[in-house]
Amino acid sequence: MTTVTISLPDSLKEFIDNEVQTKGYGNVSEYVRGLLREARAREANMRIEALLVDGLSRGTEIPLSSVFWSELRSDAAKILARHRQSAKKRPKR
Repeated sequence: MTTVTISLPDSLKEFIDNEVQTKGYGNVSEYVRGLLREARAREANMRIEALLVDGLSRGTEIPLSSVFWSELRSDAAKILARHRQSAKKRPKR
């Protein structure tokens, strides 16, 4: 694992320390890693949203067959399982 050193004003250091104490993080590193994971997830969601908007704007129709719905349910179940697995790894707030 790589170490990163940052300089913060006292007010931000106090804020982070309070977040660590009140939200169940073990230390500042866990808190910062959590923030970075959330930022990465937001970025991924924005990319997905952009792709969805692009797909909708193209007007390409998708046949809504029983195969389509089966595949959609299967994909959604996989996404939900990954989400639940990653939620178990996050610290409790």
